[in-house]
Amino acid sequence: MNQAIGVIDSGVGGLTVAHELIRQLPKERLIYLGDTQRCPYGPRSNEEVKKFTWEMVEFLVRKNIKMLVVACNTATAFTLNELKDCLPIPVIGVIKPGARAAINETKNNHIGVIGTEGTISSNAYVTALKDINADLHVQSLACPLFVPMVEHGCLSGEYAESVVSNSLFPLKQQQDLDTLILGCTHYPLIKNTIQQTIGENVSIISSSKETAREASAILGFNDLLYKGDETPIHQFYSTGEMEVFTRITKGIFKEFIDYFDSVTIEKAVLR
Repeated sequence: MNQAIGVIDSGVGGLTVAHELIRQLPKERLIYLGDTQRCPYGPRSNEEVKKFTWEMVEFLVRKNIKMLVVACNTATAFTLNELKDCLPIPVIGVIKPGARAAINETKNNHIGVIGTEGTISSNAYVTALKDINADLHVQSLACPLFVPMVEHGCLSGEYAESVVSNSLFPLKQQQDLDTLILGCTHYPLIKNTIQQTIGENVSIISSSKETAREASAILGFNDLLYKGDETPIHQFYSTGEMEVFTRITKGIFKEFIDYFDSVTIEKAVLR
């Protein structure tokens, strides 16, 4: 049976991970769910994030997925271990792959991390980085204006440049910073503006490629890779307004997308 890989995010940000999964695993079928109705997750409480995440997970589990990719950094920080313990399928997040990529890239062990309030306050990236290399100097910064801006489809231009420049001002003062982790999957959608602001001498890390590599390795290890010849039909769901979601999705994939739909997620029991 050609079971799908399930991908969840608080909105459109996880589409960057979905795109990389499809690029690296062209035979695999994806079902994507973005909770655009309740985005952003960053300012929400731990309990709210867990509740919303489980509601998304249960929607996808009913579709008989073979792997879950939590493409939201905030949801990864607060729910990944719980999901791994409770689900009978492989579950991966985006934080550890991003941390590994940054450590491979940095030349001077000075790494910056930007993310939502929830991700930054959880210290998940600092922990993941220092678990690998305790000598790292890590500077974290919450950028709460980025996700709402991206969700409204503002990815470039004067307003985006102003928001990014003002938000990243504290990091621009860090002279030794040579690597910056985009600790939210929405942020690659404004990567060019971030790069322009932070400077060309800083390497920008998105977790998408590393996450897809990890998904491929785990599927292979568990003999779950699809080996048939059917052309995959991907499904993209949103809990909110479809116009911006559809436009951004088609802009990322730059190809025909098979299936879009708006869904209402049933209330889940908090684990």
